Amino acid sequence: MSIATAKSMVALASAIVAAETAQLNPGPNAPPSQYHATLMYFRPHLRQQAGAVVVEFAMVLLVFLVLAFGVMELARIMYMFNTLQEVTRHAATLAANTDFTDNAAKSVARQAAIFRNSPGPLALGAPITDAHVRIDYLSLIRNGANLTMTEIPTSSLPACSANNRIGCIKDRNDPACIRFVRVRVCDPGNTATCASVPYQALSSFINLPINLPKAEKIVPAESLGFTPGMAPCF
Repeated sequence: MSIATAKSMVALASAIVAAETAQLNPGPNAPPSQYHATLMYFRPHLRQQAGAVVVEFAMVLLVFLVLAFGVMELARIMYMFNTLQEVTRHAATLAANTDFTDNAAKSVARQAAIFRNSPGPLALGAPITDAHVRIDYLSLIRNGANLTMTEIPTSSLPACSANNRIGCIKDRNDPACIRFVRVRVCDPGNTATCASVPYQALSSFINLPINLPKAEKIVPAESLGFTPGMAPCF
């Protein structure tokens, strides 16, 4: 092959490449018909790519939000279960030294148990409020060789802490002798029994069929508000 022939083939190839480049990327100075034809060729492809990006982003965002809310709810459930145990422990300790006939003092103990100084909900713990903290008083009744903790009805409680101390000194197993204090987390709408409280998710769109634990705590009765020199009640 002669040098002249090779130069002709190179020139032809360059011309073909230049023509194809001009057809794909004509630039603003290209003839209008060629410029618009190129735009019409690429526009559907650009729209398809943009639509695919939006769909992929929406799918990734949905998965991310589901995982994020799931982690948040799981962390909150663990927080609620652990915190309610601390609530009942703290309330029982306070109630064991609080006058059981003083409703205002017992309300203060309930509020302090959920880390408040006024009525209201537990921080990050809705629907739990101070009203969900139930305080009961138990006697220790002897039945033969067995001793049974029994809840003392409100109507059978001693008239005051001094009377309770006197009664317990006479008979430690008397049905009206307060030997223990029990605290539970119960539904305040059900006074007949201690009903569990349903878990309330952060988002109203999430409904988890979970009940919160009653988190029962029983401690020995201590002063129950009795002070040395207190006179009996009649």
